[in-house]
Amino acid sequence: MKKLSLLFASLLMAACASTPKTDTTQQTIDKNTPVEADKKTAQVSMTDSEASKLTDEIEKLQSQSVYFDFDKFVVKPEYRDALNNQANFTKDQKNDIVTLQGNADERGSSEYNLALGAKRANAVKNSLKVLGVPANKILDVSFGEEKPRLSCHEEKCWQENRRVDFVHQLGK
Repeated sequence: MKKLSLLFASLLMAACASTPKTDTTQQTIDKNTPVEADKKTAQVSMTDSEASKLTDEIEKLQSQSVYFDFDKFVVKPEYRDALNNQANFTKDQKNDIVTLQGNADERGSSEYNLALGAKRANAVKNSLKVLGVPANKILDVSFGEEKPRLSCHEEKCWQENRRVDFVHQLGK
């Protein structure tokens, strides 16, 4: 019985090790027609190109911020174009979720600045909703004074830190 098992195993291994014969007429045809793998590569390249454009667009959008006056949370008309760009992108990308990050300068208590950052993020959220962005595509968070862009103790820094930033995340 052991000899029969060994013989069967040897035959099985030999059968697996043999190389299949190729059809030369098929090879000639394949040289003159696009191979399926080449089609997939072209599709991947196109997808990579589209992904690159999308990444560039997201980076451009995320570099935009809405700035506020001292102790205010009213969105100024000068940010209309930026808000339109954000809204159009978010509406066009069915899987996009935009997070609005509200910030404040260092003046005032931590609690006050967290509340002010939240009011600023909410004001931008309301502007996006007016522009047609569904509420379920917008998240908002306040960092208060915890994430300053500049850290000097002058008006130029404080002005830079009174803002709402946009973070886009494409879901699957």
